[in-house]
This record gives sequence, C-alpha cells and structure tokens, in this order.
Amino acid sequence: MKKVTIIGGAGTVGDILLKQLHEDYDLLVLDKSIKQNTATHCYVDATDMQSLTEAIPEDTDVLINLLRIETSQAIEPTEVFNQMTDVFFKASYYMMFIADMYKIPKVIFASSNHVTDYYEENGYSKLGREITTQDYPAPKGLYGVLKIASEQAGFIFSLHTDLSILNIRIGSVPNENELVAMKKTDRLSRTLLSKNDLGKLFSAAIESTIKFGTYYGVSNNTDKPWDLSNTIKELGFSPERK
Repeated sequence: MKKVTIIGGAGTVGDILLKQLHEDYDLLVLDKSIKQNTATHCYVDATDMQSLTEAIPEDTDVLINLLRIETSQAIEPTEVFNQMTDVFFKASYYMMFIADMYKIPKVIFASSNHVTDYYEENGYSKLGREITTQDYPAPKGLYGVLKIASEQAGFIFSLHTDLSILNIRIGSVPNENELVAMKKTDRLSRTLLSKNDLGKLFSAAIESTIKFGTYYGVSNNTDKPWDLSNTIKELGFSPERK
C-alpha cells in the first residue's frame, strides 16, 4: 500500500480525499491547524523548511500539496503578498526540494482554475471553446499568479531531478451538499468537481507514470469551461456527468 502524505490536508479537499482514499492508501495529513498529533494527523508549518523536513516521513511514496489560505483581492497589500508567497510558492518549492532529497517519487500539486480565470466568466469559457492547459496563463489576481509560479517550479524539478510532478487545476469543490450548493450558485453547475470525481482524479494521479503534466480537474458538467481531454487520456480519469 502506497504511503501518501497530504500537506495542508485539514480543509475541505483534504477531508474529502481522506474519506475517498483511505481504503487504498496509507494516508498522513500534515496541517498547521492540527493541535494534537495522531497516527494520521500531525502538525506542520509548511512555510518553515525545518519543520516541514522533520514532519514529512522519508518513506513517503507520494506528496500531495493542498496548501491554501483565504484571499480576497486581486492585488493584495504587501504584508498579505508576503504571506501568500510563503504559502503558495516558497512552501511548494520546499516540498519538492525535500521530496528530491528523500527520493520521494512524486509530488501532486493542487493548482487552481484561477490560473486562466481571465478566459472564464460565470463558469462559461469566453474563448468560444473549452479552455485548455495549452492556453497561455491569464490570471486575474495574485493567487493565480502564484499558482502558475509553483506549476513552473514543478517543471524545473521534473526536468532536473527524478521527481514526477503533476499539477491539477481543481474546479469548484463545495463544503456542503453538492445539489444544495448548485441550487445556490449557478456557476457551480458548470465548474463542479464532485467528491467522487475528486477522489478518482487524485487516485489516478497517484497511480500515473507521467513524469510531468498539468491537468484540469472538473466533473463532466454541461457547458463546463475547461477541457478534460488530456486528463482523461494521460491519467485515465473517468469523470461523472452532473
């Protein structure tokens, strides 16, 4: 059974993955919000290289980076910029550096659909076709910029080390019942990544032999804005229709 360490795994996505994947993988969640360490959940400050190095088990097979913080503006004050850079870029680099040092084979980075949100409006693509990973990144805010930076850092690690790096640009994952959430927010009917699909997508990424790739993660929703063709072809992802 593969050992999967999920960093920043105490949020909505991490909770779902823990439920979806626990029967197939040996899971460890590392997060700054954890107050008391257990066999499956441990504290880590991922922005501190020493703390992260000590917390990640050397026998990990796959690292999953789910780090996030709340952001509210496209252009943030400098103190928020520094915090976001620590979380969304520096910590990503630290994880890949440690993975290479420990010879952990794979890092999966939870990127975001916000890296191309200039091309999307209310869950519809403005390009007259679905947005692909080949489209030039066009974020509307700092959050998307830093996600792109981490994707590209992953590319150089895949190029110069033995690491496999997979970037998954996650769609919308509500923290409540999906049908209830879709009734509240029209956009969600197009951008939803369902709980079942979230688990299937990350399982496919864990089992993949791809050296480097960037993929959109969304369910097979009518009028979805993002293209899934390489996600389906390269990772073997089989999304459900909502």
